[in-house]
Amino acid sequence: MSKGSVPMEVQKILNEYDLSKLSVATAGSHSALQILHGAKKEGLRTVLIVKKDRLDFYRTFSHFIDEFIIIENWSEILEKDVKDNLIALNSIIIPHGSFVEYVGSKNLQKYEVPIFGSRKILEWEATQEKKMELLRRAGIRVPKEFKSPEEVDRLVIVKLGGAKGGRGYFLASTPEEVKEGLEKLGNPSNYIIQEYVIGVPAYYHVFNSKVYNRIEITGMDIRYESNVDGLRRLPPKYASKVSPTFTVVGNIPMVLRESLLITVYNYAKSFVEVTKEVVGEEIVGPFCLESIITENGEIVVFEFSGRIVAGTNVYIDGSPYSYLYWDEPMSVGRRIAREIRKARDKGMLEEILR
Repeated sequence: MSKGSVPMEVQKILNEYDLSKLSVATAGSHSALQILHGAKKEGLRTVLIVKKDRLDFYRTFSHFIDEFIIIENWSEILEKDVKDNLIALNSIIIPHGSFVEYVGSKNLQKYEVPIFGSRKILEWEATQEKKMELLRRAGIRVPKEFKSPEEVDRLVIVKLGGAKGGRGYFLASTPEEVKEGLEKLGNPSNYIIQEYVIGVPAYYHVFNSKVYNRIEITGMDIRYESNVDGLRRLPPKYASKVSPTFTVVGNIPMVLRESLLITVYNYAKSFVEVTKEVVGEEIVGPFCLESIITENGEIVVFEFSGRIVAGTNVYIDGSPYSYLYWDEPMSVGRRIAREIRKARDKGMLEEILR
């Protein structure tokens, strides 16, 4: 195996792996079940890093989880014995939103276990300013951004950095409201103020395949958020008295008007290209472009996620889009495993691992 894009220390570990016994590993949260279920479908071994208080639940899926690495706290993922265990099992880590949040994007840059996808993009994702810079440089339409609370002159949404699932986001329409909201959150330093674009939310699941040399739209969803979605059930006179919050509690399947798919594809293609140029490491595998579609059919992207998103969980048996590529059930978890398996068989692992 040539070095390719794999860090030298990871390359040394890969050289010692028994590639006939590769394992897919992740943490017990977010999208772990579909990741491991998909890996088992593709004939790979599976490893779950799981907190002790979650073990009973995940053991009910032992028919597709081969090994459990049991920990007390998520910080233990960084400890040597956990990493040694993963390496002994020939593991490839699949980072999801919770995994990144628990371990930290900076810690993942030096994590010795091979990771599927891009490490560097996770650091860009963790910082709102860098995230929006990348989208702008890709030529993707994004909301107007305000550099400081004093600039706010319309309805805005204030968002925190990192994979927080919408926690801490709030709406404001004046400089005073922005400052008050930030104060309630402890005056965080990593946040962004964006114009609140009116339209329909749509989250596009995309997969950049090195094995098949193509970009696939694997599905899309709408996020169900508390309490902003719950407010719709209240009469207006009561709803107006409650401040909306945006904590994601679930996801709803979505099928997009076909003519809009072309814009989504072009956005995704531009995004992949800009990661090569700006990040210095091409994004590989799953990512998500998160948008609002206006009444004029304009797609305004307000965020991206540089790894698998929880919205893919609505398509464990595949989406209408993944079926068009594969003519068989294909979750994103299984799609990841197929890319790994095919890359292994073609001697391309160094092109998809970091």
